[in-house]
Amino acid sequence: MRTVPVHRGLVGLQDGAKVREQTAVIGTRRGSDFAELSQRIKRAGLLERRPGYHLARAVFVLVMFVGGWAAFFVVGDSWWTLAVAVVLAYAFAQAAFLGHDIGHRQVFKSRRTAENAGLLGNIGIGLGYGWWMDKHNRHHANPNHEERDPDVAPGVLVWTRGQARGQGGRGVVGFINRHQAPLFFPLCLLEGLNLHLGAMQALFRGVVRRPLLEGGLLVGHFVTYVGALALVLPPGKALAFAAVNKGLWGLYMGSVFAPNHKGMKMVGPEEELDFLRRQVLTSRNVRGGRLTDHLMGGLNYQVEHHLFPSMPSGNLHRAQPIVRAYCEEVGVPYTETSLTESYREMLRHLHDAGTDLRAGTDLRAAA
Repeated sequence: MRTVPVHRGLVGLQDGAKVREQTAVIGTRRGSDFAELSQRIKRAGLLERRPGYHLARAVFVLVMFVGGWAAFFVVGDSWWTLAVAVVLAYAFAQAAFLGHDIGHRQVFKSRRTAENAGLLGNIGIGLGYGWWMDKHNRHHANPNHEERDPDVAPGVLVWTRGQARGQGGRGVVGFINRHQAPLFFPLCLLEGLNLHLGAMQALFRGVVRRPLLEGGLLVGHFVTYVGALALVLPPGKALAFAAVNKGLWGLYMGSVFAPNHKGMKMVGPEEELDFLRRQVLTSRNVRGGRLTDHLMGGLNYQVEHHLFPSMPSGNLHRAQPIVRAYCEEVGVPYTETSLTESYREMLRHLHDAGTDLRAGTDLRAAA
């Protein structure tokens, strides 16, 4: 067993074979690697729930949410209401981060209680809890797996050259695939609408366990949101408010979730990794202090979160040195970068995935 230094960044698609080679030879006791790490984390008491921490976060989110809507009605028919739209975009994202923790059972031991609390996201921000849980659990089980992770399924964006061949490079989607690196952040402005659309579509696909309840709460959110805008603002300002609010919410969400896995190792259809390596090699941490931790909802400790999803997000920074040291001990590359470098690696990955499309290759014929 050999020791590999901590990686400050990880290579992109062109070096994928090198990463797979490392994966194949690193470590000699894979069956027990995660079990040993788990015991160390448990002995440190880091899996214990922190009700005070999450209560404080919940109060903060509630104050921002209620305060933001109160300010909306106080400001009224004024272009200054766009500043309120910005504040509410931030409040929506913080509410989503708290809902993420609830969904991972960090807050409540009871599954039923967690589900009921998670449904507040349906009415509050229009994010379908049942749909998101199904999608997110599949992602956690197989992060960056080309066939099993819904977060890297080909669509408007492609994450490998193989996915690009399958898309064919035609039409509007083909244009986006060719230029997806520079278009990534502008496309994130539509992520809020995409989250709404995904939640509504899931109601008719049998994904949601309580479709009538979840659907009713989603409709309640949209009716209340549109009704408030129509009551206070004329049509032009109402549209501007919605565009700023939903656009910045989507940009915020995309900017936080993208650095976590994009540009990291992609797992091929026939490739099998043990749990420790499957989670660590596909995840990236983002360095920063308390402000970074807050703005990213603790998800900047993505390696630790994927290894221990039920660990309270407030404990992830304490788990990091234990996990990082253990990864060095067993020879598993551990990736940690700055936020800007994580974006660079992600965008390089996106650019590389569209290489054949930009070369003008008839990808469907080549396939």
